[in-house]
Amino acid sequence: MTVIEFINVTKSYPLYHHIGSGVKDLIFHPYRAMKLLKGKQYKAIENISFTIEKGEAAALIGRNGAGKSTSLGLVTGVIKPSQGKVTTVGRIASMLELGGGFHSELTGRENIIMNATLMGLRKKLVMEKLDAIIEFSELGDFIDEPIRVYSSGMLAKLGFSVISQVEPDILIIDEVLAVGDIAFQKKCIDTIRAFKENGVTILFVSHNTSDVEKICDKVIWIENHNLKEIGPASQVIPKYRAQMV
Repeated sequence: MTVIEFINVTKSYPLYHHIGSGVKDLIFHPYRAMKLLKGKQYKAIENISFTIEKGEAAALIGRNGAGKSTSLGLVTGVIKPSQGKVTTVGRIASMLELGGGFHSELTGRENIIMNATLMGLRKKLVMEKLDAIIEFSELGDFIDEPIRVYSSGMLAKLGFSVISQVEPDILIIDEVLAVGDIAFQKKCIDTIRAFKENGVTILFVSHNTSDVEKICDKVIWIENHNLKEIGPASQVIPKYRAQMV
């Protein structure tokens, strides 16, 4: 069963030119300024098609700026395609950025409750799972401190601890595991593998190709905003590494 599908997907953004005279042009020469503002389109991704099946673990790889994060945003629905069609089936849990979905003035505990509820868990179920989430986070007494005092590693732990108990159909992770300590990274990878064994579909972005090989069956390689290659990790990763040398 296909749970993620991209059909000829392009995402474009207006590329505005710099106006040398700034605000003065906008006030005194609005027509000229508007002509300058009619810039070209920047294509974050262009004409990309792929499918990911239920229970499959797939990685998006590519250089910085290739279009990986844009693709994840399209899967979650945060971004809409300019052309083409994106289809997903099931509940999605995602970690697209550190602290995403959290409130800096709330405590770790309060953010767990809020974030898990936003991900679709009933409040009663969140409270039943709260102790397990806190234990997974390894944050100790910091769980009752406002998260504005958290390090990036602590934010990663808090975010992944919520995801560990959400039971999604599709799990999306964008590079955030890179900031945690090695022991916690291993714990997260083991959890992702367990999700996969239980039929959860994984979409993973990482510059760490060793992690990709540990987790993923399929690799989707995006280069210069286009699909360069798609195939088994054992075939695509060696080619990618060779190009990165």
